[in-house]
Amino acid sequence: MIGRKALDISSYFIVGPENTKGRSVPGIVRAALASGFTCVQLRSKVATARDMLALARACADVREELQQASRVALLIDDRLDLVLAARELGIAVDGIHVGQTDVPPEICRKLLGPEAIVGLSAPREELLRYIREGDLTSVDYLGAGPLHPTLSKPDAGLLSDGTRHLRTLDELRTLAAESPVPVVVGGGVKKSDLPAVKQAGVAGFFVISAVAGAERPGEAAKELVETWKK
Repeated sequence: MIGRKALDISSYFIVGPENTKGRSVPGIVRAALASGFTCVQLRSKVATARDMLALARACADVREELQQASRVALLIDDRLDLVLAARELGIAVDGIHVGQTDVPPEICRKLLGPEAIVGLSAPREELLRYIREGDLTSVDYLGAGPLHPTLSKPDAGLLSDGTRHLRTLDELRTLAAESPVPVVVGGGVKKSDLPAVKQAGVAGFFVISAVAGAERPGEAAKELVETWKK
């Protein structure tokens, strides 16, 4: 397991069984980590709690086999109960990612401890006001998006009035400059987006289908990582 100080969100992979076209989640996580991805979030709206715990154990084992337990963070999306259960079962899960309607990050921090990683999805509306006035003392990074519409998360960017807001590069520059914590950006991100996204000053990018849905996940992951590094 890694602590907050070792967190690297430069190449952030989100995956669940509904994203892999029927292929093994641990197998695709292995391909992503072997290609240089630095953070993995397990996310599913269809898997049972026990299925998610089994996936967490399998992915933690993959990370260990690749000798990346001190480099790559393994997180679970939304489910504080699953993170706590995983730890009780001896599964090396490093923390959680929550949204604006999930368990508040300060509660996650209290229950998971000072070294756990707690990520938070940035609000869809009033983003700058939130980073200027909101309490981010319990948060290790902000996830912002979408950059483009994405089938992996059809409601991404939908506002309360039914319109959709996509993040602009100007918005990302301001967010990166003013946020007290690092920012990772995703939502339909493609390899061609990465140079401009990196120049905006954010700490990293996140993808789902660009790797999990690719015909050759390892090659797709390697191209993304190498493009970001360049």
